[in-house]
Amino acid sequence: MAMRGRSSKVLPSELNKVCPEKGDNPAAYPRKMSDFEVVPNLQQSSSSVCKSRRKAHFPTGSNEKENLISWIPENIQKKECTYFVESSQTSDSGRIVCECGYLREQHLEDAAKPPIFLGKEWDPSRHVQEMPTDAFGDIHFTGLGQKTGKYVRVSSDTPPRVIYHLMTQHWGLDAPNLLISVTGGAKNFVMKPRLKNIFRQGLVKVAQTTGAWIITGGSHAGVMKQVGEAVRDFILSCSHKEGDIVTIGIATWGTVYNRESLICPMGGFPAEYMLDEENQGSLSCLDSNHSHFILVDDGTHGRYGVEIPLRTRLEKFISEQTKVKGGVAIKIPIVCVVLEGGPGTLDTIYNAITNGTPCVIVEGSGRVADVISEVANLPVPKITIALIRKKLSVLFHDTYELFTEGKLVEWTKKIQDIVRSRQLLTIFREGKYGQQDVDVAILQALLKASRNQDHFGHENWDHQLKLAVAWNRVDIARSEIFTDDHEWKPTDLHPVMAAALISNKPEFVKLFLEQGVRLKEFVTWDTLVYLYDNMAPSCLFHSKLQKVLLEEKERTAGSKMPRIQLHHVSQVQSSSLRSLYKRSAGRATFTMDPVRDLLIWAVVQNRKELAEIIWAQSQDCMASALACSKILKELAKEEEDTDTTDDMLALAEQYEHKAIDPAAKGDAVGTLLSIKLSLELSVVPLVPAWPGVFTDCYRKDEERAQKLLTRVSEAWGKTTCLQLALEAKNMNFVSHGGVQAFLTKVWWGKMCVDNGLWRVIACMLFFPLLYTSFITFREKRLQPMGCLTRLRAFFTAPVVIFLMNILSYFTFLLLFAYVLMVDFQPLPSWREYLIYFWLFSLVCEETRQLLYDPDGLGVVKMASLYFKDFWNKLDICAILAFLTGLTCRLIPSTFYPGRIILSLAFIIFCLRLMHIFTVSRTLGPKIIIVKRMMKDVFFFLFLLAVWVVSFGVAKQAILIHNEERVEWLFRGVVYHSYLTIFGQIPSYIDGVNFNIDQCSPNGTDPYKPKCPETNEDNKKPIFPEWLTVILLCLYLLFTNILLLNLLIAMFNYTFQQVQEHTDQIWKFQRHDLIEEYHGRPPAPPPFILLNHLQILVRRGLLRRPATHHKQLKEKLEKNEEAALLSWEMYLKENYLQHQQCQEKQNTEQKIRDIAQRVDVLAELLDLDRVKRTGLVEQRLVSLEEQVHQSAQALRWITQALQDNGFGSGKDVPLMGSSKTSEMKEVQLEGKAEESQPPHHVLARNLLYPGSHTLRFPVPDEKVPWEVDFPLYDPPVYSAEHKDMAVQDPFSPSLESLLKINYNTMDGLIDRQSFHGLYTVQDGLPLNPMGRTGLRGRGRLHCFGPNHALHPIVTRWRRNSDGSIIRKSLKKMLEVLVAQYPLSDVWALPGGSLEPGETLPLKLKWILRREFWPQFQNLLKQGTEIHKGYLDDPRNTDNAWVETVAVSVHFDNQNDVEMKRLNSFLQGCDPELCIRWQVLDKRIPLHANHKELLHKVSTLLGAYY
Repeated sequence: MAMRGRSSKVLPSELNKVCPEKGDNPAAYPRKMSDFEVVPNLQQSSSSVCKSRRKAHFPTGSNEKENLISWIPENIQKKECTYFVESSQTSDSGRIVCECGYLREQHLEDAAKPPIFLGKEWDPSRHVQEMPTDAFGDIHFTGLGQKTGKYVRVSSDTPPRVIYHLMTQHWGLDAPNLLISVTGGAKNFVMKPRLKNIFRQGLVKVAQTTGAWIITGGSHAGVMKQVGEAVRDFILSCSHKEGDIVTIGIATWGTVYNRESLICPMGGFPAEYMLDEENQGSLSCLDSNHSHFILVDDGTHGRYGVEIPLRTRLEKFISEQTKVKGGVAIKIPIVCVVLEGGPGTLDTIYNAITNGTPCVIVEGSGRVADVISEVANLPVPKITIALIRKKLSVLFHDTYELFTEGKLVEWTKKIQDIVRSRQLLTIFREGKYGQQDVDVAILQALLKASRNQDHFGHENWDHQLKLAVAWNRVDIARSEIFTDDHEWKPTDLHPVMAAALISNKPEFVKLFLEQGVRLKEFVTWDTLVYLYDNMAPSCLFHSKLQKVLLEEKERTAGSKMPRIQLHHVSQVQSSSLRSLYKRSAGRATFTMDPVRDLLIWAVVQNRKELAEIIWAQSQDCMASALACSKILKELAKEEEDTDTTDDMLALAEQYEHKAIDPAAKGDAVGTLLSIKLSLELSVVPLVPAWPGVFTDCYRKDEERAQKLLTRVSEAWGKTTCLQLALEAKNMNFVSHGGVQAFLTKVWWGKMCVDNGLWRVIACMLFFPLLYTSFITFREKRLQPMGCLTRLRAFFTAPVVIFLMNILSYFTFLLLFAYVLMVDFQPLPSWREYLIYFWLFSLVCEETRQLLYDPDGLGVVKMASLYFKDFWNKLDICAILAFLTGLTCRLIPSTFYPGRIILSLAFIIFCLRLMHIFTVSRTLGPKIIIVKRMMKDVFFFLFLLAVWVVSFGVAKQAILIHNEERVEWLFRGVVYHSYLTIFGQIPSYIDGVNFNIDQCSPNGTDPYKPKCPETNEDNKKPIFPEWLTVILLCLYLLFTNILLLNLLIAMFNYTFQQVQEHTDQIWKFQRHDLIEEYHGRPPAPPPFILLNHLQILVRRGLLRRPATHHKQLKEKLEKNEEAALLSWEMYLKENYLQHQQCQEKQNTEQKIRDIAQRVDVLAELLDLDRVKRTGLVEQRLVSLEEQVHQSAQALRWITQALQDNGFGSGKDVPLMGSSKTSEMKEVQLEGKAEESQPPHHVLARNLLYPGSHTLRFPVPDEKVPWEVDFPLYDPPVYSAEHKDMAVQDPFSPSLESLLKINYNTMDGLIDRQSFHGLYTVQDGLPLNPMGRTGLRGRGRLHCFGPNHALHPIVTRWRRNSDGSIIRKSLKKMLEVLVAQYPLSDVWALPGGSLEPGETLPLKLKWILRREFWPQFQNLLKQGTEIHKGYLDDPRNTDNAWVETVAVSVHFDNQNDVEMKRLNSFLQGCDPELCIRWQVLDKRIPLHANHKELLHKVSTLLGAYY
């Protein structure tokens, strides 16, 4: 690779200072041309693509750096001057330079050696050669903190696709949603402070909100500096995530000051760049606030504007790319923003307008921008050379002398063409209504251009809406798209609705719902599959879904990953919800509950706003919210990313804050309590708005509200709201007063809840009391005193079953204790056999609970649910311990161990009593405290064990030598150290109380510990007493004081935490107990075996399935369920409205509203000041106009007096001001546009179609031949048509031209004009409509008129029933249009007539040969709507198109000729595209063809 500096020769040894990663070997840097090779334009890098999307200011990774180092030199070139040709000019220092601008020593060695080339003219095409680039990498601006960007030096001939590939694949930029090209003054200029602030804020706002790229010239001056400072201010004022704006500077390499520091053949990572404005001279520094730089090199030095062609091509290429995001594909839109500017800026605006790019001109920024702004609202004929001259003299007062007459003409012509395309031109005026922000003006300009673009049908409106969704600007969509101009069908919004969902744009989802989108119609089976297929890859659910697909692929041994189906989604959801989607062989086109399906999709991605909007649309709102709570709880458990987990918990907290209505709850527990307790119980409390809804329901109708709790929801897996709340452990819901009232009703069964407990106990002891009024029942059928069912209703009540089981359990424990302590014989007594029988009944009950499956979940699922309960685990432990002890007890050799094990089993059975206490409001929470404290003790024991073991081992090693007995080792290390904490300090630890009789000297006595190390003489211990005492003191200090007090503090915290919320905890625990005894057989053990026998007969022999009790789970009839859900939905709407009102009344919200109003008021005051200034100007203009009218009246009076002989005209004073009319015209803002232009327009486009020839600029006032135009010197162009036999001579020589007979038939060529005789000058005819700026015949075949025929075939647009469709009370037409091969535009089926032919060749392509005569007859019967000159871009001064347009209209849909025409159209050339298209003013045809269609619609009175 080659490398060279510019201002000084850079040696290989110096490269290490700039590129520290390179070695010192000079051979690695060849200096001869033979060392360079030409490489292909684009080769794939080793990594193919760099998928990671890095921020521009982040350091480049090692792998990405290697990819850039290998890929860029292979695919991107620079330009070098290869031959030194001495220039007549010198450098700034007076040294000799080459024609390229570089010094001799800045060239390659081979370029300066041969003297043979010195005398030749320097030609860039021959003397400049491409070679691999040597400047790329990361640019770091020295002294400006962390200002780092990307840069690359590219050849001016680099294909745009290569640069775009570099930016998107290697620089890691996401494709933009919008391209903002900012152009204007390249030198520093002064803007009004307010306008500067408005521009800066608006530009970065539109870039940040839409995800746009900003492209500028990249230098630290002029408009580029303004953009850079705007981006800088925005980044400083926003967070890191919000401040990522892509700002690309495209500058000329040869004009960059201090560019030597950027040269690094192996890449600069980073390259240090110094911004030095003081010494830059005629060069320019790069702007430090841009994120990316593309430095365009053409091999020259100091020549500005080199980058413009490449920038234009790159912007055009990017605007042609299609970006697919959220399922919607849009072409990347581009807009040009203009500030100030000079001649180059005018060319940029003109080229942008010509290419269809909308431009936003900032009025008040100066020079070109102000010239265009001041004439933009004038009719084009009013924009004259004199007016432009005057504007330039005012706005370009410093450089006005440089404007020649030819430049003035050129500027006038370009400005006329710019203003003529008003749909692409937007003037941003400070203070103009509706344009207070630049971002709104930019987006409105794009939508205005799109709205005025030619299109078929709804394509234009759809495109505008896609743009708004891509930009995420719902304000623009509301104000510009969803207007009365277009009626949207809900089905038209389905694609963009899917895009808004996938892209997580809740405001658009809300907007589309407001516009009539129904989720039940939108959400289909295919839509759901598509949504899950486009989930955010970062979410946990997506990774789990991919894991399921991978497992299925491995299971089926397939080569491809299976496509996502909804049964895969069910597999992932199986942990939180029951299977909602079944695997189906057929393809379903509907879902059971579309709102539910969409809600799940939003919740599993943790999208709060979307879930809230969709939940508001749900009918079964309470069950939906509870199910979402459960889903989020399960996902939060599995989420590994702590930030995402925190987001889920925060989302749950926000929903709970919004949902809970503490005032409506019996215990008035606050929100913070709910969150803390939920977290302590591993709960994710996402319950959007259900307590509020349930509260309203409970207040309105208690019975209906309780039905909502127990109603079976088919949509959510045949579960109930209460069951969902319990599974999600939503304590706030379960502790709600309405839920507790329902549970109390269930607890008391059919009895009234106001019966005292002592009454129930009395009736249990003496049941005849039931037939008195001692106990009351709720149901009327149980009211009669002699009713036999009262007995059954009493003993099947859960409260009675509970009390009887307590009595039974206490009896069992008393009998068990009696047997263990008094009656435990080698042969079991009858009391012991009774215990065995009793235990058998308990085992049968536990088996029943394990196998009880009314919901059909399966044995495995029921087993997992059974063992999740702590008390069930305790029951199993007790039973297993009892069975183990029983087995050992029956074996004589293990009789005693059996009694020990049974004693331990008794302890476990006694612990089981704690479950009974959960019914107590006082003792229930204490059980939770004990369980929590057990966890605290576990963690405490871990800390304590560290100190106990460390002290024990050290003590044992110091005191005792080689103790080999394991049991005494354990005692010395653990047991004695543990007892020391409680004050039992070993007597020998300090040597004072040492007694050798209490230990064994050799460790031989099994009942005594081994003696410490002693002196052989006096048997005194020799261990260091001071050390053991210090260790003991430290040990007691940390264990007794620190750790034990830590444990006490932990216990106290746990106690206080639970004790403060005992009521809520008790209510939540209470349900489990009520549910257990509600489904338990009424008889207590051991009599419960009778109930088990009954169940066995019913389930095993009679095959009857298990059923839920109607009180806890009830399936309603369809009509009843529909009425209940409608009532719930009505109350939900009321609740949401109430919530909105509360939010508005919130103090913080009020403060925000007031602040916003103050900001708006301040802005209005500023605008009012601007408007007052404008109002004064308007009044002055009005006054001048009145003075002008008075002067005209006086002039008329004076003239009338003179005509009647009064006075003379010599001394008549000059009246009126010539400025008045002009000022009036300038102020005509927003008036009606000019009517049809008086002169041809298309024929004066500067670039002649199909060539690189530029016309001579001809302003409107210079079009007529009669107007003197001395400067007029048009170029000559005549194309040669190789495929045409008949054409006039290519070169307009006088001899060949004299052979042409004009204004008559010249053989087969008709040279007669429909406009009569035309002028022939110097052997060439003159265009009857005036000058075009080009001589010759252009691409036309003949000089003079070129005749054409354009048949316009139309029919009425009809509905399916045959009725004619109307719009604005007018009938709508359909016109026959065609698209010819190698053409991107549609046209009428006609064209130029060949000599001697009656039908155009293009028309013959469309029709079969046998239909030609019939079509000629149709033309004869048609109506001629135009005959004469056609404004065509191919027209020249000497050749033009004249056409005959004939309207052929089929009024009857059963017209035989129309059917025959359609049949012949179907058999035409397959390369042609033909269609019947609705006729309106936006139909995408040639402009001159649209004028013909307008005449047809006027003729037929149809809509246009």
